[in-house]
Amino acid sequence: MSKSLVIVESPAKAKTIEKYLGKGFEVRASIGHIMDLPKNDIGVELKNRTFVPELVVSPGKEKIVDQLKRAGLMADEIFLAPDPDREGEAIAAHLALQLGTNAKERKKIRRVTFNEITKKAVQDAFQHARDIDENLVDAQQTRRVLDRLVGYQISPLLWDKVRRGLSAGRVQTVAVRLIVEREREIAGFKPVEYWTLEALLHPERQSDKSFKAKFVGIDGEPARVPNGTDKDGKDQFIGGALPDKKSMDAAQAALENAAWTLASVQYREQQRRPLAPFITSQLQRDAASKLGFNVRRTMGVAQRLYEGMDVGDEGTTGLITYMRTDSPRVSPEAKEGARAWISKQLGKQYLPDSPNVYKGKKDAQDAHEAIRPTDASRTPESIARYLSDEQLKLYTLIWKRFIASQMVPAVYDITTAKIEAKSAVDRKTYDFRLSGSVLRFDGFLKVYEVTEDKKADDEEDSLGNKLPNLDGVKNLELEQLLPEEHYTEPPPRYNEASLVKELEERGIGRPSTYASIINTIQDREYVVKHGGSRGRFYPTEIGMVVCDLLVESFPYIFDTKYTAKLEEELDDIEEGKEKWTDLLNGFYDHFEDELKDADKTMRNIKRMEQETGDKCEKCGSPLVLKWGKFGSFYACSNFTKKKPVTVAMGPWKKDPKAVTQKITKALHFPMTVHAVVDDTKVYSKEVANAKELVAAIVEAVNGSAEKGKKIFVEQVSCDFTKENIAAKPDMNTPEAQEAGDTEEYCENCGRVMVLRRGQFGPFMSCPGYNEDPPCKTIRKLSQKQQQKPPEPTGEACPACGKALVLRQGAYGEFVSCSGYPGCKYVKQNLVEGMKCPKCGQGDIAERKARRGNIFWGCTNYPKCDFTSNYKPVAQKCPECGNPYLVEKTLKSGIFLECPNKKKGAEEEASSKKRSKKAPESGSAIVCHYSKRIGDAPPPPTAETHGPVIEKPESNKELQTA
Repeated sequence: MSKSLVIVESPAKAKTIEKYLGKGFEVRASIGHIMDLPKNDIGVELKNRTFVPELVVSPGKEKIVDQLKRAGLMADEIFLAPDPDREGEAIAAHLALQLGTNAKERKKIRRVTFNEITKKAVQDAFQHARDIDENLVDAQQTRRVLDRLVGYQISPLLWDKVRRGLSAGRVQTVAVRLIVEREREIAGFKPVEYWTLEALLHPERQSDKSFKAKFVGIDGEPARVPNGTDKDGKDQFIGGALPDKKSMDAAQAALENAAWTLASVQYREQQRRPLAPFITSQLQRDAASKLGFNVRRTMGVAQRLYEGMDVGDEGTTGLITYMRTDSPRVSPEAKEGARAWISKQLGKQYLPDSPNVYKGKKDAQDAHEAIRPTDASRTPESIARYLSDEQLKLYTLIWKRFIASQMVPAVYDITTAKIEAKSAVDRKTYDFRLSGSVLRFDGFLKVYEVTEDKKADDEEDSLGNKLPNLDGVKNLELEQLLPEEHYTEPPPRYNEASLVKELEERGIGRPSTYASIINTIQDREYVVKHGGSRGRFYPTEIGMVVCDLLVESFPYIFDTKYTAKLEEELDDIEEGKEKWTDLLNGFYDHFEDELKDADKTMRNIKRMEQETGDKCEKCGSPLVLKWGKFGSFYACSNFTKKKPVTVAMGPWKKDPKAVTQKITKALHFPMTVHAVVDDTKVYSKEVANAKELVAAIVEAVNGSAEKGKKIFVEQVSCDFTKENIAAKPDMNTPEAQEAGDTEEYCENCGRVMVLRRGQFGPFMSCPGYNEDPPCKTIRKLSQKQQQKPPEPTGEACPACGKALVLRQGAYGEFVSCSGYPGCKYVKQNLVEGMKCPKCGQGDIAERKARRGNIFWGCTNYPKCDFTSNYKPVAQKCPECGNPYLVEKTLKSGIFLECPNKKKGAEEEASSKKRSKKAPESGSAIVCHYSKRIGDAPPPPTAETHGPVIEKPESNKELQTA
């Protein structure tokens, strides 16, 4: 019997597909990409401008590749079945490169794709296997090379000009630029005052039928207030408004005794058409607005629904189609399935005569269908017990949107009334209007609630306002005028949903890249999100600085229109209309020129010392603005890093003039002369000129005759600094004060990630890391993320009296003074009631070695070198009289033992092989004292110490952008 090997990229997907294919197929997972550009080299041929990438097996994937190769040699056919997009095609091409090492092996390899993971779709796909699409591979390879060229050649510039560790991304920088420009637009916004007016009216002699009408104009001319210009420079106006209180008071005075009449009433029918089924960006936006899901969570949950869930008698099956798409196209079979359900469950009145057809954007790839349920008859209620809460919510949203897309429109009866108020004061006619509606037939609204962008005011009012019957009404009576003052508001900051919409509208990125773009700009700390699950993006100071530098130095490469144009050219490569090398040559011509100019002209932020005009609060010297590890800050210009100059007694006695010249050449005045004995200052004097310097050194030399006196001169330096608050994002806005969403979601399955501790410190891990099949998503935490903010302990510093705080250091938590660096007190964990048994003066404190192991040592180190690998206890040994015992934690329990206890046989044997040195003091004493005082702690588990981590695989989406 022939055997076929099927390779997918996900273990969950492999488990689902294997059930559909039967015994003749072995399904394995590559766990994402298996090849990539080298990590420590640009990996692209630039000398001859061929741009050929140097692909290598991804670190940590060698074992998987070997296993797949061995399985491929045993198989008669090899089917490559990664996702049906550019990324999946590139994975398939890399698998073929590794498995097809000769002509015979290459003949066995075929490519299969399916838009949904159902038995029928998978089996049909294997009936239509094809060769790898080189155009799709070229498009993905071009994107990867573009990103590598930008990242590897611009990032070193940022390291040199700003700080090490920064990186530049081709698409991510443009996304940060949008956020930075919006922040500056908000900062520079000037509100415009305007007034609106409503009239509370009722028909003549019918006071029980009151309604409100809106003021819209005077004598047939619309009333409007200028409101600046739009992004294209066109004038903007606020309709139905007056500019100030003076104008409003005049209008009210004119209307007090006006004659109010109903000029006309119009009745019309208005249809509200159903929306198209979801594409990726719309799903991300609706999940954010309706469910409160961020982009990462939405795509993770959708991934699980796509790869398959166990739904009882049906077994494991995919519930939705592929979730990375920009096309609203739907297959005829899926339309018929939806129509059959609508006709049976809702009635034929909800079914259009023919299936609804939706057209996508002009530049949509149209490679896949819209996001829809794989079976329209599989209602959310029927599978609710098999899904988690978040999976059910997202599936319900997708199912309802798809069913609604094949239903008839909703129908409203719209009534619009025009009202005139003729003033006897200024002889003008003031125009008012009111609109109302009644839902005559709910149509698709029976299934799906629409929460799209707000419509025009008139339409919004008409769809939410019910009017009284105005038939036969001519004259109206005024009850009350309701003026209201308003101010225009700045544009809102982007949240995840609105940023995705903006990127989509500008043509930046593609469905498979939106999530990775948003993740990356946050991981690099160029933006922060505040305000809960629907939080807004604020650019950080480093984000604004990097964005400004890159846009100044690379105006062409980081232009939003050029980035969108590159996306269109990548689509052309996919369709075979353009060669990938032509695109890269055109890009690199611009990029190389801008790179050379940037190397010479980019501002050096790292070495910035900008004058501020302010004075130091400590010494009165001028303050300057500098750049540090955590952003800009104010510092005293009198600060120096110059090292002190030691005054040696021999050269000073021989030639004081030469020593003085040496000091004044290395330092400048004012200086301070110090004399130190055993780390204690016995003399200190500030000097302002050479004469005072010589006199102070003579005074320090002759002042006392202690042995070991050291004399040195140091530069007078002021260490005053203060934070540059103006450069930080404003977190006092109401949206930033909302409760934050502290949970983080797995980008592969959407579950809440958990914090674990591993060999290299804390990290975030998917709770499904050890499941079958596993979800091995992990995310390393940056040093800043690992560090907790200092927490007050409630104690006072014994050195200066300020509060003590708990800090996070390189070797764990410690307690120190909040006045650091002015006060460098660090609280030590001391053994109570015990002095050092060796020197008798120091205390015994807990220490942590560089390798992380804990030991105890004397606080008088290095003068006293006493150490113990076990915690000393201030108890005298009852057998041998040793002044202290040690606490040992063994598998069998916790013991108090004498440090002179006889060593084990192995240690005793090894000691005989050592060189014959004099025995240490007390080593001849052998004591057998040992007392069990407690049970051993439980062994570490995956939950407490984290799983045994293999090298993490790079997520497919993260490699895309």
